[in-house]
Amino acid sequence: MNTSVVYFLGFVLVVAGLGYGAMSLGVPMLWIGIGAVILLGIGLMSTVTHTRRPGPSGEEQITRTTTTIREE
Repeated sequence: MNTSVVYFLGFVLVVAGLGYGAMSLGVPMLWIGIGAVILLGIGLMSTVTHTRRPGPSGEEQITRTTTTIREE
């Protein structure tokens, strides 16, 4: 499974738990629905920004740094 799918499914699980808790506290369903839509939007944006994109060969890009030693 793709990492972005797993990340978003975890976020949906958190939103469902928060919705269930709010319902147990007696919060009206309208407000639970509004909050869920807002949180799912935030989760979608977060998923897009936090997952890596594959490199040109289909593998993840690895950033390599080199150190130059200057002799005097």
